[in-house]
Amino acid sequence: MRIGELAKRAGTSTRTLRYYESRGLLAARRTGNGYRDYDEDDLRLLRQIRTLQDFGFELEETRPFVDCLRAGHPAGDSCPASLAVYRRKLGELDGLIGQLAGVREQVARQLAAAEEAAGEAAGEAAGEAAGQTAGAGGGEPPAPRCEMTG
Repeated sequence: MRIGELAKRAGTSTRTLRYYESRGLLAARRTGNGYRDYDEDDLRLLRQIRTLQDFGFELEETRPFVDCLRAGHPAGDSCPASLAVYRRKLGELDGLIGQLAGVREQVARQLAAAEEAAGEAAGEAAGEAAGQTAGAGGGEPPAPRCEMTG
């Protein structure tokens, strides 16, 4: 199949395919008139690359999976080098999850402190309002309402 058809079937652009070719991830064969020619195996390679990129893998990290498929394995992740990339990526993800958990804890503490402060301020405002209604009836205007608290 020609490059336009492969791009369409893979859900990508011809420019992307040429870039993959320049990076050595996709190898085009040439027809007699110089057109690039691809087959179903190339489509399978592209789908593997796209899936991994959707998972957050960098383009270069897809290389062991592509090499595995090119070597004739039934799946791109059935080779030791591919498994090593999976392990490395899981380590990165675990690190990011740990960082995000720490940020979440900080935000939760800030929220709790802000809610506590807002509750105390509301209690003070209610006490002041009760004092105003018990008095001469009309001294100061009410405090402005915070739009965030309703």
